[in-house]
Amino acid sequence: MSKIEVNQISSQCGSTLTIGQSGDTVTLASGATQTGFGRTGTVDWCTTAKTSPFTGVSGKGYFVNTTCGAVTVTLPATPTAGDIISIADYTNTWQTNAVTLCRNSSKIGGICANACLSTQGQSITLVYVDATEGWKNVQDSTSNVTGQTYITATGGTEVTCGNYKIHVFTTTGTFCVSALSPNPSYNNVDYVVVAGGGGGGGGQGGGGGAGGYRTNYPSGCAGIPVSIQGYPITIGGGGAAGLYPGTPRTGCNGSNSVFSTITSAGGGGGGGYGSPSGTAGQPGGSGGGGGSKDTGGTPGGSGNTPPTSPPQGNDGNPIGGLPAGVDQYGGGGGGATGTPAPNVVAGGIGATTAIFGCAPQAPTYGTPGPAPGRYFAGGGAGRGSVAPIGGGAGGGGPAGTVGTTNTGGGGGGGEPPGGNGGSGIVIIRYRYQ
Repeated sequence: MSKIEVNQISSQCGSTLTIGQSGDTVTLASGATQTGFGRTGTVDWCTTAKTSPFTGVSGKGYFVNTTCGAVTVTLPATPTAGDIISIADYTNTWQTNAVTLCRNSSKIGGICANACLSTQGQSITLVYVDATEGWKNVQDSTSNVTGQTYITATGGTEVTCGNYKIHVFTTTGTFCVSALSPNPSYNNVDYVVVAGGGGGGGGQGGGGGAGGYRTNYPSGCAGIPVSIQGYPITIGGGGAAGLYPGTPRTGCNGSNSVFSTITSAGGGGGGGYGSPSGTAGQPGGSGGGGGSKDTGGTPGGSGNTPPTSPPQGNDGNPIGGLPAGVDQYGGGGGGATGTPAPNVVAGGIGATTAIFGCAPQAPTYGTPGPAPGRYFAGGGAGRGSVAPIGGGAGGGGPAGTVGTTNTGGGGGGGEPPGGNGGSGIVIIRYRYQ
């Protein structure tokens, strides 16, 4: 290999100078610079996204990320004709947090004013022309061409079923959406939101009502829309049981569970035993069963309180009908799919959902139901001197059995104390691939 060292190469004749031959690649050494060749009308892109204010350099393109806030881009100072700069929306968030284009004493499109870029997915290229027009926009695109993508999110326990991801929250947390699909129909999620179940009443008390049960599954593409943000998830705790002996004998209501605009109400506490007067079941997502007393009956609590459409639960059962002087039995708490038959202690049946589909972890949530479904939000059973009768699926049985954890099941009516209600759960499902 030979080496030529000269300060200037000139043509021997004519005005054309050719370097290399057809098929050759002519390269500048690393660190070398060139002058006099001019630009080709393109820019060299900086692939590290900008998240804070900066001053651009001619010949460069920049990706600007405004996920965390607006960004100001200052154009080059004292530009010369032919200077060029490009910027592009890195995360498709300029519609939320805009880019301010600072003119830096030059005009932009013939106007002495800064520009605001607030279109999602926008990209622009500016060329400096002269002092009259300043920086002229030669390319403005909002086509935002992307591959087919889906929601990207984190939070809770993640399981999958085919093309779907399921997030299960058994404790309070955050469902954090970090990316969306360009197809709006894929930016909807399905949900099951179950509140905490009510506590069972003390003595021959009523069963606790199931926590409110709200779902939109299966909804296809008609689920609840989400955006890029964090969604706080609240998991309602089960209500405390009523006491016997001692007070209060009425079970406490469960706590609400919340996802986005969906709030499920805690189940109503079961009424407690009293002589001569017991206490009524409390209203809630599903109502608590009435407590027993020496004569007559006590009413069950109202379900679907506050009201939702479709209803989030059912009424608790009143109890009574036995001869005067004979101890009454506590009424069953309402469940997601129904109220027990009058004057019985069984809890109302819970609802089944197949939202887990084929996810192998599904059996760890809820209580067994028709495959592939799982039961949630069953009412707790009341307590009496008859043989024990079970609670609604997912709810507590008699003798103070607690509601099943993370099902929103009502606690069983107790003798002596009742059972605590079961905590709630939030389940979110969407297509991810």
